[in-house]
Amino acid sequence: MQERSMPADYYITISISDDKLSAFLLVNNADDSFKVTVGQLEDLINANHIVHGLNRSLLEQISSNPKSFFHQKVTIASGTQPQEGQNGYIKYIYDFDNEEKKPLELEDGRVNYKEVISIHNVKKGQLIGQRFPATEGTPGKAVTGESIFTKAGKEARFKLGKNVITDADQMGLYAVIDGMVVKTDRDKINVFPIYEVNGNLDYNIGNIDFIGTVVIRGNVLPGFKIRAAGDIRVTGGVEAAELEADGSIEINAGIVGQNKAHVKAGRNVKSSFIQDAIVEAGEELNVSQSIMHSTIRAGKAVNCNGSKGLIVGGTIQAGERVTARTIGNSMSTATVIEVGVLPELRNEMIQLRNQLKTHMENLDKTDKALALLDQLAASGQLGPDKVAMRIKLNHTKKQALEEQSTIKDRILEIEKSLEDSEKSKVEVISTIYGGAKIVIGRYTKFIKDPTNRMTFRLSEGDISMSAYV
Repeated sequence: MQERSMPADYYITISISDDKLSAFLLVNNADDSFKVTVGQLEDLINANHIVHGLNRSLLEQISSNPKSFFHQKVTIASGTQPQEGQNGYIKYIYDFDNEEKKPLELEDGRVNYKEVISIHNVKKGQLIGQRFPATEGTPGKAVTGESIFTKAGKEARFKLGKNVITDADQMGLYAVIDGMVVKTDRDKINVFPIYEVNGNLDYNIGNIDFIGTVVIRGNVLPGFKIRAAGDIRVTGGVEAAELEADGSIEINAGIVGQNKAHVKAGRNVKSSFIQDAIVEAGEELNVSQSIMHSTIRAGKAVNCNGSKGLIVGGTIQAGERVTARTIGNSMSTATVIEVGVLPELRNEMIQLRNQLKTHMENLDKTDKALALLDQLAASGQLGPDKVAMRIKLNHTKKQALEEQSTIKDRILEIEKSLEDSEKSKVEVISTIYGGAKIVIGRYTKFIKDPTNRMTFRLSEGDISMSAYV
């Protein structure tokens, strides 16, 4: 430093920022002859208790050329910034914040406007959301060496609604029942067993595939589909739509199928009327008014015995019983009533008989081809290619005979169950008209003339008629 100099702090001012994360040096009151060493700078810095984040290369630059730093406030030390803790968060299996209804885009670029809603299905015990804890954060360090404390992140918390539960550590949120996950007021997460539509099932809602019960407080319009693991209840009517439930299906205003409706329930189906539709019930079908020109299959019974109770046209199949007020009409419209065997078994037998017929036709062609090859062999005209064909045809014949035997055994098995139809019956409360056909087990009875109040049963290898009681 220049001769007869004042103390170092006369020429150099050291200051520290309020947050103690920066230290500054300012050279004042000096002329061109001013000199200072690194050691003198360090002594001054130590006197100000600056011990962390010192820029020593900058001190060397100031010492070698102090003039270039005159009247400049330069940062000679920088502290370590504290890092705040990250907030905890919850990750759900569904995005509840993106509820905008958009039609489904197909792979070929077309758009299916019937697929416009996404139901958040979950099964009992399934993980719905996972909580990730907050972090503590990292403390900082001031240029004077003290720790600078920081804030830990805020913990996220599950907001429990109905039918949900957390684990012991509250790290996971689980469904207590099968159903639909819904976020309600104050961001509560719920699982509801029923999905309800307050109005028609149309393009505003789209097709429904739900793990619980579906309630439509309106009509189901043509072309739409409902699939439910529980029940389906429709307060209005069903048009040319598809409904399938593992439980039961109830339709208050009836089905107008337009030969396109297909309604299938694992248990029961109840409707006021059915027209031009296919309806299947695992147990019972109950119709209060009429069944017209439809295909009906019920594992146990079909009941159409309300005030009108009319069955006209189509085919009605039931495992045990069909009860109707009126069957057929005065125009002798063909109406088939089949009882005494599960509908799927009767339909399987029809398919098996068709398969057997095809097998026999193919076997006949194979036998004729083999007979021709045997004639060529007897005359010594069987070349290598014909020998290979003969071997292949013999193998095909063997396979066909085995398959035929399997089909015949299954047909006999079903026919045996058809014979066990003593308890099966068709009950006519009012009138059955000509043109109707009654099938019980393996026996058939054609109705030629109108008959009133009659019960049809199997008796001594034939279908008997007795007064309906």
